[in-house]
Amino acid sequence: MSHSRKKIEDKGKKITEETDAETVSIATIANTKQQALNTSTPCAACKLLRRRCVLECPFFPYFSPNEPQKFAAIHKVFGASNVSKMLMEVPEALRADAANSLVYEANLRLQDPVYGCMGAIIVLQKQVQELETQLRTMKEELLKHSYGQSTVSSMPSSVAGASAVQWPPLLPEFLSSSSISMNSQWQNHN
Repeated sequence: MSHSRKKIEDKGKKITEETDAETVSIATIANTKQQALNTSTPCAACKLLRRRCVLECPFFPYFSPNEPQKFAAIHKVFGASNVSKMLMEVPEALRADAANSLVYEANLRLQDPVYGCMGAIIVLQKQVQELETQLRTMKEELLKHSYGQSTVSSMPSSVAGASAVQWPPLLPEFLSSSSISMNSQWQNHN
């Protein structure tokens, strides 16, 4: 009985060793495939910079070879060295978001060299301001129709005053003029 138990334990150890060996070989194959993929199809950054894409390339996970225009925009605005530094400062879990943000910012800076992202923010703030004005107008109309035209003056001050609230402007005065036509630039981006 002890001899058969010993045989079973030996077989169990052998199976465990084989499984461990298979796991190690699978990991080795995966690393080899990754390295082969990385060297045979360089990332967009290494293609543009005309250098060999190594396994530890900081750009490979974020700039696929199928979208070279993304890295081209970033490189033109920020420079490859600065982008690499910025990505390394961000925690690894957030680097993909940081890379996408840099692409967005670079594209806006190329479209609007003066305002860049601020131009998009200004356009959105103007839209918010216009929508707030429309909302106020609609609330006033709703109050007029629900209380009747003649009773608006006899409404309690808390209800009547709610529609007369003066909101502070979202934009500085020099940017709120209609001469800034960034709305068309923003729409062209989308």
